[in-house]
Amino acid sequence: MLRSHHCGELRMNHLNKEVTLCGWVQKSRDLGGLTFIDLRDRYGITQLTFNMEDKPALCKEARALGREYVIQVKGTVRERSSKNLNILTGEIEVDVDVISVLNASKTPPFTIEDETDGGEELRMKYRYLDLRRKPVQDKILLRSKIAQSVRNYLANADFIEIETPYLIKSTPEGARDFVVPSRMNEGQFYALTQSPQTFKQLLMVSGYDKYFQIVKCFRDEDLRADRQPEFTQIDCEMSFVEQEDVLNTFEKMVKTIFKEVKQVDLPVFPRMTYADAMKKYGSDKPDIRFGMEFYELNHLAQGKGFKVFDEAELVVGINVKGAASYSRKQLDALTKYVQTPQVGAKGLVYVKLNEDGTIKSSVDKFYTAEQLQEWANGMEANKGDLLLIISGKANQSRFAMNSLRLHLGNELGLRPKDKFAPLWVIDFPLLEQDEETGDLHAMHHPFTSPKAEDVDKLSTTPTEVRANAYDMVINGVELGGGSIRISQKEMQQKMLRLLGFSDEEAKAQFGFLMDAFEYGTPPHGGIAFGFDRLCALIGGTDSIRDYIAFPKNNAGRDVMIDAPAKLDEEQMKELGIKLQSN
Repeated sequence: MLRSHHCGELRMNHLNKEVTLCGWVQKSRDLGGLTFIDLRDRYGITQLTFNMEDKPALCKEARALGREYVIQVKGTVRERSSKNLNILTGEIEVDVDVISVLNASKTPPFTIEDETDGGEELRMKYRYLDLRRKPVQDKILLRSKIAQSVRNYLANADFIEIETPYLIKSTPEGARDFVVPSRMNEGQFYALTQSPQTFKQLLMVSGYDKYFQIVKCFRDEDLRADRQPEFTQIDCEMSFVEQEDVLNTFEKMVKTIFKEVKQVDLPVFPRMTYADAMKKYGSDKPDIRFGMEFYELNHLAQGKGFKVFDEAELVVGINVKGAASYSRKQLDALTKYVQTPQVGAKGLVYVKLNEDGTIKSSVDKFYTAEQLQEWANGMEANKGDLLLIISGKANQSRFAMNSLRLHLGNELGLRPKDKFAPLWVIDFPLLEQDEETGDLHAMHHPFTSPKAEDVDKLSTTPTEVRANAYDMVINGVELGGGSIRISQKEMQQKMLRLLGFSDEEAKAQFGFLMDAFEYGTPPHGGIAFGFDRLCALIGGTDSIRDYIAFPKNNAGRDVMIDAPAKLDEEQMKELGIKLQSN
């Protein structure tokens, strides 16, 4: 080994010990007769000292070192005269006898410190330098700890880690595939797997009753802070289970991770139906750290001559406790917020229940104080509260009100990063209908089983069928989702027909799975967690990119290696690919 200790290791019990350290030059301070260098590796920082009076040649050598030089030093551990208790090695320093430059460095394009002067694009271009920064290292180390905790929990619960293929067949369901041309099979293409869904079901058919893998998945979709073209799932499946068995197993797993990694005891996970989540919060992943549940006001607000409400499919409101003091400027800002294209509301109605007992509203000319008081009573409001109301089409209004609720939650400090409110959302619709085409789509995926009591509705009112599906939600983030699967060929065929597949198309796409169902398939179900999202949630940030060593930017590009990139003509010819000219 080139080093005897790492840079975060030395303490007072190492005094007078001769040591060898290796690392990067963090910074240098020249104080005339003395020179100090902070030597950094991933474990910490150790101060090195050089004395011009005792070792002038060595001191001059130290002063010639630039930032990010990789060096080896040999010396003796001494007690620091000026201690720095902010770092673990802050009581000692190393009095250096020998310096060896292992590799010089150009001046970095940004400072390699906790607070850097580099913008995101620049740091992504030089990601290997950005990864040296302690805040970034802490996130990567956190990811590693979470992965280890997952593996330990699942191994102790008798799960088997099994790898499934990345190169599979493209299917029309779900997100857009990344496709991979095959040289050996000209004109044919693999798809990179979006999820190991069918393979893990086949493993259940094969008798491996508890499966998991921490696996890469690929989707060629538009990106945002919590999405990447390649991402990681904790993918799990179990045989001979019912829904509650899956929920209990993975609720315990997430509780264990939070306890081991973050020293947080999560509360019991409540269950909430999809219907209740949409009615109370306008979202299938509600943040229940705070209240502001929805109130439907059609019966109170309609039929009074206010055209905006009278013509609306839904009038919905929230009670913002203690916010009647909001100024006109603040209310105008909220109105502008809900009218942004991302939110999509046409406007916002307010009712202020002033502390003096008066009521002030933006619709005073349409409603009497008595009628507005009825709204307040229906919304469980008191003096000092602010009522905010949105109307329009039902789904659009719920979406807009959910956006406003979360916006106010941030504005009022009701969504602290260190508070965690988990829940299970259950009883999702099995199918959803496209408003324009009338086509049915699977809410989760085509392999989700309907609830036994709703099976008869598949032939009559398929949109009313509930699924054996469930999502784990924490703080408004969907961490994972899964279902009890279809395990009979006939039911799988029926499901695919509802989704518009002909029997021939179904056989071509999923015949291998349906054939497998005829060879003794156990009842099974599972779940997949967004591993990157879990890391971001535990780490207290919004972007999953922070927890990925080499992420893509918002355009899906790796600016460090400049990918994706064009292929040369010879490669294209070999693969049998010809680009169409515009």
